[in-house]
Amino acid sequence: MTAPSPDGLRQRRRRHHRRVIVPLTVVSALAGGAALSGCGQQRDPDVYTVMNSSTDESYHRWDAQTLARCSKLLGVRIEQQSVPAAQVMTKALRMASSKSLPDVLQLDASEMPTFAEAGGLIPLKDLGLTTKDIPEGIVNFGSYEGTYYGAARTVNTLALFYNKDTLDKAGLKVPTTWDEMQSTAKKLTQGKRYGLALSAGGAEDGVFQFTPFMWSNGGDETKLDSPQVAGALDYWKGLLKNGSLSKSTVNWTQADVNDQFMAGNAAMMINGPWQVETLNARKGLHWGIAQIPVPKAGDDSVGPLGGGILTVPNTGDSAREKMSAKIIGCMSSRQEQITYALNSWMVPANEKAAAVWRKKVPELAALSEQVATARSRTAKLGAGWSSVSLALQSAFQSALTGESSEAALKRAQQRATAGN
Repeated sequence: MTAPSPDGLRQRRRRHHRRVIVPLTVVSALAGGAALSGCGQQRDPDVYTVMNSSTDESYHRWDAQTLARCSKLLGVRIEQQSVPAAQVMTKALRMASSKSLPDVLQLDASEMPTFAEAGGLIPLKDLGLTTKDIPEGIVNFGSYEGTYYGAARTVNTLALFYNKDTLDKAGLKVPTTWDEMQSTAKKLTQGKRYGLALSAGGAEDGVFQFTPFMWSNGGDETKLDSPQVAGALDYWKGLLKNGSLSKSTVNWTQADVNDQFMAGNAAMMINGPWQVETLNARKGLHWGIAQIPVPKAGDDSVGPLGGGILTVPNTGDSAREKMSAKIIGCMSSRQEQITYALNSWMVPANEKAAAVWRKKVPELAALSEQVATARSRTAKLGAGWSSVSLALQSAFQSALTGESSEAALKRAQQRATAGN
């Protein structure tokens, strides 16, 4: 993630969906070396460190409050070390090299398989943590090759946000199918206002936003050149061709999309709950949220799970690793999940916690429904997801600027297979 803007909001809105590509050989050498060599740094037995990406003032404060409560409960001092999200992996690798890894490492779930594949993480069930009351999709979100390495406190996904006043004035209902969204977006495109905004940029933001269209259409990341994936990309091309999407879509991040929606330049947008705080801060903006429309009525709207997971690095110090698991257990307890979710507008990972959350924020019920069918980007490919992501990013840029979807995706599949 790039440095935050002066108000810190752009950083917050981007923080959930970035991917740092780190060569596996580097991870293997450093993470494996740290585990085999044991701890190279003398540590205070009563002081533990949690490294995360909570550099934004609000997130840092919320995490500090959580750690203060857990410190009191567990009888140890837990310190927070926050670094910019894009630097978490590289920072962790440097710490592994110097045998000074933190006790708890919060990773983006899309990054975890790379670290786990190198043997750099301890399976959480080996340390006494369970997956009781956690939906299968969220368990998979924190797993690599069937082993549970990362506990989520909250998760997020994408949904359809819409301007209530704009739709009401036009006498239009919230679309639920692709045909309805195409028709509604076209009717709402007037003057400088586009009917829909989404991110199709050459970065992970664009891939994150494409997955609900690809998956809901029956497409799969293991075969990018399938008719189903091409159909999803053709749908995007159709929205662009009829003027419902701005040509700048190919350059927009999810933060840019939110800016357009808030400025009244888009009547609807595809985005996530991390935007809610800024949306609520805009006086006079009456927005609603719904599941992302599907190819045809009755289909499941399958979106991507996003968010961070708490892991225990393999430091070779079993006693500290056990306490690290207790820290994760406290941070991801039912009440802490509810508290964090209400602060951050995310959805609790625990089903019972999520039930309480839904009653407190009924306006986000559609988001909870979207999470119920969402899945992890890395569930099928693990560390191989990074190659698919890069291939898709290139395909978007080509297809949305003139090349056929079939040709762009055929090349993307070849690139993904080659692993570059």
